[in-house]
Amino acid sequence: MTSSSDRAAPTASAGPGGAPAPKLLDRLRDHLRTRHYSIRTETAYVDWARRFILFHGKRHPQEMGAAEVEAFLTHLAVQRQVSASTQNQAKAAILYLYKQVLGVDLPWLEDVVQAKTPRRLPVVLTATEVRTLLLHMQGTTGLIAQLLYGTGMRLLEALRLRVKDVEFARREIVIREGKGNKDRITVLPENLIGPLQQQLQKARALHEKDVEAGFGRVHLPHALAVKYAQADRSWAWQWVFPSPVRSVDPRPDAVTGALLERRHHVYPESVQRAVREAAKLAQIDKPVSPHVLRHSFATHLLQAGYDIRTVQELLGHADVSTTMIYTHVLNKGGRGVLSPLDAL
Repeated sequence: MTSSSDRAAPTASAGPGGAPAPKLLDRLRDHLRTRHYSIRTETAYVDWARRFILFHGKRHPQEMGAAEVEAFLTHLAVQRQVSASTQNQAKAAILYLYKQVLGVDLPWLEDVVQAKTPRRLPVVLTATEVRTLLLHMQGTTGLIAQLLYGTGMRLLEALRLRVKDVEFARREIVIREGKGNKDRITVLPENLIGPLQQQLQKARALHEKDVEAGFGRVHLPHALAVKYAQADRSWAWQWVFPSPVRSVDPRPDAVTGALLERRHHVYPESVQRAVREAAKLAQIDKPVSPHVLRHSFATHLLQAGYDIRTVQELLGHADVSTTMIYTHVLNKGGRGVLSPLDAL
């Protein structure tokens, strides 16, 4: 059955030997995979390229240029009223398609109507609200929520943890290829050592069961599966939070090229849903998401007197100005000003 993305991809001319050349979206997908982009980025970029092609009546991007790109991005901002981050992602995807796949450098897109970027302060929970929220969460999603608040990790960073990344003896967690493709180290809370060890026992039992059934091969980053033949079956490379079910990996196996049935990590939507439901039960009248726990981690460390540079390193911020946004909560009242009404 042909997917909608395949139908949207313009057909290329025949390649060497008379074999049909790969369709444009397949070329884009392959290019992203050879450069080790995440599956989420791959899916998003291919989808934006497909939308761009459909928006212009299935014309081949080779026949279009900056004017058509500007029209599409302006349409997103004006008619669709997407957020600035969504428009920027669409722009990045289309520019990648042109520059990396088609070998075309587009001029600066000056006439694009930019979606407005509102500057908002992060939502932060009080320590009491965090405690109440976590009390309403159970099982694996509850442990993940505690980990987010206790370490300051982003949700996907926590879900992508491998067994080898948890250093119990050193009381630290190594975060591999975080935002910006950088590694960093964060704290391992003492209160989570026992629960995490129990989680690893469950994960190991699940892995051993998969191996006995002929599975148990986890997806490895880059070309490690080729370099180390048995590494994908190794316990050290398995997910700390494996999914309860196996599924077919859309990325071909690095060795055989086949689509394998693997056990992915827990899906982020499961944690997001659990956090929303817990916030509702806890009667917290704020928009609560897993990322709010990261905001709360940073804020509470600053309130406790930790240096902002230390907090910056734990969060993995490239620039300290990004971390500075959390200092707003250190003031009492608006900008630390004493209202004249309180002086009466």
